[in-house]
Amino acid sequence: MTRRTKLWLVVAGVVFTFINAGGAVVAAINGEGGHALTHVALLVATYGVWQFALRRARQSEPATELAEQQLDRLEQSVDAIALQMERIGEAQRFMVKVQQQRAEDGPEPTARPSGEAF
Repeated sequence: MTRRTKLWLVVAGVVFTFINAGGAVVAAINGEGGHALTHVALLVATYGVWQFALRRARQSEPATELAEQQLDRLEQSVDAIALQMERIGEAQRFMVKVQQQRAEDGPEPTARPSGEAF
């Protein structure tokens, strides 16, 4: 859930609570008992929903932390692979350079066994 969505849920919950609390008071003052009880029931239901949502959010936090840890390890692994690939590339470039230098210098003289005459 995004931060913006959470903010809207909190704002909606607060507005809903104030409307029902105020409605219960106004209905009770006007002598509308059933109407006031309806607002009180909605307040109790709102409290229950908030408790359920908070409990569910607390349960999902460890899963989020685990996912973040896994992503961190994955990022470290990809960085290590990238470093090794760069080292392999450097070694290949060095070998090509050495082979080119050898090709430019010509064939290496072969060593003659000692004691052999010209």
